Amino acid sequence: MERSSPQAIYSLLQQWGIPYDSMEHPEAGTMEDCKAIGRQLGAPFCKNLFLANRQQTEFFLLLIGEDKKFRTAEVSKKIGRSRLSFGNEEKLYQLLGVRPGSISPLGLVFDEGHEVHLLIDEDVAKLPRFCVHPCRNTESLVLSTQDFLQVFLKKTGHTPQFLTITGEVPEEGTK
Repeated sequence: MERSSPQAIYSLLQQWGIPYDSMEHPEAGTMEDCKAIGRQLGAPFCKNLFLANRQQTEFFLLLIGEDKKFRTAEVSKKIGRSRLSFGNEEKLYQLLGVRPGSISPLGLVFDEGHEVHLLIDEDVAKLPRFCVHPCRNTESLVLSTQDFLQVFLKKTGHTPQFLTITGEVPEEGTK
């Protein structure tokens, strides 16, 4: 499958029986852009953050709500890893087939070696539907959370770890 091809993603979703609504739009460069698109599609966007350990040998894709603050220390503590940071652009493309600004959980279809650990904020998991890019930030789609969790992830073989993200910094003296 051609990396970063929305048409390839749409074709795969259709093949797997996952309904979606989509739209093309100018490049969405900010979360404000994404929120406006989400309002048009009738569902909230989720932030998709590509993270790595300090050595860039272990990789994570974090899905959190569009308005939730991301605190590295909080996520690091919750998953038992120290010093998480953003993963590098080369690994992002190699593993998920996307460039910065187009990160999407749908890119997990390219992670055939299951090198990316999926982390999902429980608030996102509770949404009936959410918006993401089909691996390019000039298009967006909305799909049901249930279809994502029960069909898409089963097909890709990724098992998510659910986290309660508060956006707060952990107390001093804790990992």
